[in-house]
Amino acid sequence: MSFWPKEKLPRENGERVFMQIPEIISASRSTDIPAFYADWFFYRLKVGYSAWINPFNRVKGYVSYKNTRFIVFWSKNPRPLLKHLNELREKNIGCYVQYSLNDYGEGLEPGVHPLTERIETFKLLVEALGEGHVIWRFDPLILTDGVDIEILLKKIENIGDQLKGFTEKLVFSFADIHIYRRVKNNLEKEKIPYKEWSSTDMREFAAKLLELNKKWKYELATCAEDPGIGLKDFGIKPNHCIDDALMIRFAYEDKILMNALNVDINPMPQPDIFGNVIPLPAEAIVLPNGTYAIRGDNKDKGQRLFCGCMCSKDIGEYNTCVHLCKYCYANDTKGRAVVNYRQHKLHPMAESITGG
Repeated sequence: MSFWPKEKLPRENGERVFMQIPEIISASRSTDIPAFYADWFFYRLKVGYSAWINPFNRVKGYVSYKNTRFIVFWSKNPRPLLKHLNELREKNIGCYVQYSLNDYGEGLEPGVHPLTERIETFKLLVEALGEGHVIWRFDPLILTDGVDIEILLKKIENIGDQLKGFTEKLVFSFADIHIYRRVKNNLEKEKIPYKEWSSTDMREFAAKLLELNKKWKYELATCAEDPGIGLKDFGIKPNHCIDDALMIRFAYEDKILMNALNVDINPMPQPDIFGNVIPLPAEAIVLPNGTYAIRGDNKDKGQRLFCGCMCSKDIGEYNTCVHLCKYCYANDTKGRAVVNYRQHKLHPMAESITGG
């Protein structure tokens, strides 16, 4: 799965162009499709393809949805998905939601909805999709003059208490501001007095989060963090945000998807005449139908060094998210994002998000 095959297929205007044909879609690391472009996405899913602009060379590319079997949504406001979930069921397309549910307020996240509403949305999605399909992210973790480790933990505790029974996992990452030029520029432009995380800070945070988690028992995981920090000492695992194990758990009966994921499904071993059972391989994923799955190597080697994601096709575009978070890595400037969003509203069902 190092690349997606291409095929020459017709656009709406009849022109035939090469389109990538992925089984797995990421929607999206580059923008908040559920919050701002859900109607566009589900229209394009019905049409059968969409276009996107390559952020590196600005060339337009095309993605066909004819083989799509699973979608990972990323959002800070996935409520607009609720009215579209039946469309996924009708197409036999599975999904789960990476839900960034932070509590920074207007100081850092001026465009997000009130926290009470976002928590309600989380619970509604869990009721609609099922247990494990909505993953809580408090991401990124940012330190400022007004937000220290203790304040961050209080914010996390407030949300974690309200989500108990609705999520299995908490994913977080430490803001690496010095690495991301866009983030650094945006914070400095907004005069946000940020502080970089030290390894000592990270370990202190992890130890205190582990203590908090005694009452929740969530799986704790980090997104693309260096294992050298030593977070595994606190029971914190590296996350796989585009996660083939979750896809297998939710869609193991989908033979096409299992084939795309290089999955072998085997019957659970039975005891021999002496009652001994052959132990399962360490990497086995136990399924509820008396079988277990072994997956191939699906890691996306095009992502960041410590990213654990498997291969997917991201269909978003940078400079289009109008949450306007002041630490945003996906917008060069908030002005550019607003202009692109207005352009989208002029052509809301065009091939690409930005109307082209």
